[in-house]
Amino acid sequence: MSGRIVASVARTALDQARQKMIETGQWDAAQSMGRRWPIGCVALEITQRCNLDCGACYLSEHSEAVRDLPLDEVYRRIDMIRDTYGSDVDVQVTGGDPTLRKQDELVAIVRRLREVGMRPALFTNGIRATRDLLVSLVEAGLVDVAFHVDLTQGRRGYQTEHDLNELRRTYIERARGLPLSVFFNTTVFDGNFDQVPHVVAFFVQYSDVVRLASFQPLAQTGRGTLRPRSPAINTASVTRQIEKGAGTTLSFDTAHAGHAQCNRYAMSLIVNGHAYDVLDNKGFYNLLVARTAGYRFDRQSRKRAVATFLRCLAANPEVIAKGAGWFASKLWRMKGDLVASRGRISKLSFFVHNFMDACNLDPERIKACTFMAATQDGPVSMCLHNAQRDRYILRPLKQIGSDGEEWWDPVTGRSARNVEDFSSHGSLSPAGLRRKKKALEVDNTAD
Repeated sequence: MSGRIVASVARTALDQARQKMIETGQWDAAQSMGRRWPIGCVALEITQRCNLDCGACYLSEHSEAVRDLPLDEVYRRIDMIRDTYGSDVDVQVTGGDPTLRKQDELVAIVRRLREVGMRPALFTNGIRATRDLLVSLVEAGLVDVAFHVDLTQGRRGYQTEHDLNELRRTYIERARGLPLSVFFNTTVFDGNFDQVPHVVAFFVQYSDVVRLASFQPLAQTGRGTLRPRSPAINTASVTRQIEKGAGTTLSFDTAHAGHAQCNRYAMSLIVNGHAYDVLDNKGFYNLLVARTAGYRFDRQSRKRAVATFLRCLAANPEVIAKGAGWFASKLWRMKGDLVASRGRISKLSFFVHNFMDACNLDPERIKACTFMAATQDGPVSMCLHNAQRDRYILRPLKQIGSDGEEWWDPVTGRSARNVEDFSSHGSLSPAGLRRKKKALEVDNTAD
């Protein structure tokens, strides 16, 4: 696909996203979807296998019976993402856990994403994400790595989120110094809600490496075994817990990304261990979003990101005029910490993603979804995909090879000329297909 065609696809996708925001009542001056990007992220599931058995697992009872997608099918889905949204897209390479895929295939997938202009991110529990693997993936074009660590995973030897900070620190050190944006994901449930401030304080401490901390209230979907979360755990209460850990109020209502019931975002500057809210001036933020919509900031290089921002300011003097007073006031408040830190500043963002329960899907939120899953049928809302996962992972895949059309069965791994040659998987026994629940001895010392 030529660059001109890709650019045309991106403009069309941006217009379509804007229309969805308008139709769902989410369009305003602070909305990024349809203004800065056509979709927030697309999940590319390259395996259904996992080496943990999380109590909040979004996979289905049948997932462990499914073979890894053929590499050609993965590449076809990458092309489908580009054909749908253009190349200016963040793609989450995920699973299951994607590190269970053969390393050469995982590297090839990341390289393919980068070659077509997209930004690949690795979503992993970190067990097999060694330093050597991360280096190989960075060389292939990896932009972000998101580590999922929390108590729902039942990792042996960790009783509290404070205990798990030891593991988080290990993962941080594996990524330190690499040109990667490092994210952490935390599922919030009754068992760790009161510990969220301690987790946030940890991320503040390591904000020289960690760029974003994402928190997801537990959703009833997939094969998870945890009971439903307390009604007291919701987007508002989770943001308050984040503020406690950050030691300051944060403006979670300034920046809008998709549906307001799905996503909340805040940004802070960390100076000398103290957090300062960045989004506390809505008028200035709205102007900034409007003027920077066409700019892309390099997440792998702070210097290049700052240089891009300075170019934007030079081209838009009204932004400087509007924000000068706010910026001066912010610097004045930070002056003591700036001196103590010798001018060192880091940025730490917080995101709350409120996934829907499988039995309580809201069509409006699905229409306004910013987080899609790449399926054989095209992009699908992640909440819808999780609620109907078997529909997408058990169906035979049509493939076009040198010998013509054939079908691939995701359960047996066999190919056949006719889809009728495969028996139906509707009667599969979950007990026979789900892996045996196991307590894992996890080697957390690998580097």
